[in-house]
Amino acid sequence: MRLFYTDVFVLPLPPGHRFPMEKYSRLREALLASGEFSVNDFHLPPPASDAELARAHTPDYIAAVASGRLDEKAQKAIGFPWSPGMVERSRRSAGATLSACRAALEDGVAANLAGGTHHAFADHGEGFCVFNDAAVAARAMQAEGRAERILIVDCDVHQGNGTASILAGDERIFTFSIHGARNYPFTKEQSDLDIELPDGCTDTAYLLQLEAGLETAFDLARPDLVIYLAGADPYHDDRLGRLGLSFAGLAERDRRVFAHCRSRHLPLAIAMAGGYARQIDDTVRIHATTLQLARANRR
Repeated sequence: MRLFYTDVFVLPLPPGHRFPMEKYSRLREALLASGEFSVNDFHLPPPASDAELARAHTPDYIAAVASGRLDEKAQKAIGFPWSPGMVERSRRSAGATLSACRAALEDGVAANLAGGTHHAFADHGEGFCVFNDAAVAARAMQAEGRAERILIVDCDVHQGNGTASILAGDERIFTFSIHGARNYPFTKEQSDLDIELPDGCTDTAYLLQLEAGLETAFDLARPDLVIYLAGADPYHDDRLGRLGLSFAGLAERDRRVFAHCRSRHLPLAIAMAGGYARQIDDTVRIHATTLQLARANRR
């Protein structure tokens, strides 16, 4: 199982910044320490090119990011100050999901150890997201003739508003988001299928809703490839989550997504998406479990 990492590309953040960047390097360390993955499983992805990004983003926005012409308002919406490191990291993160999709189509399953930047719109970024890796990768797989129909399953606690906006009206890419109703973004976009959950939703209720959503999404999408955003932030002790899932509930969520892919013999590319637990070790544990289960369930 090929894993694509970007944690070696430093994203300079001001002191006290809330985004837990260290979770990415700690995830790679945890996977290596588990003994289930070797150093040969980890790969450094190439950056997404302007042409690849332009299938999901406007040329003006790509140029503004690349050249540092994002104004203060645009940087504030993203949540990161502009820097060359921010540009390189963002390109590599999109490139990692591109690489994971290509690898999944060859091997059955692969993952980006970051990614899931689903709040990025065609012409601007939001919510710690610069480029929308799932939309970029989905469009690339179509353009390269690798997959015609794609399903994006977004289990981050926040709605994939940027993904929904970019891919609206594209009948070949189906967007499914299951998320907190009262959480960010407070103005939602319309995915092909949205399931909104109340604050405090726990394992049993979540899994019932998820299972129904997966049945509908797979039936309607009829995909050749699945991109799964496996957010750790539905966890009950996530600072930004507001839902109530346990470690066991999140693991069962992953198993159900993987089972739907396996039963249909579908390639699966995974991105980590959000995770902001009060104890960073909890976020790392959730992400690591997702990847360990994916490896065990590959076709």
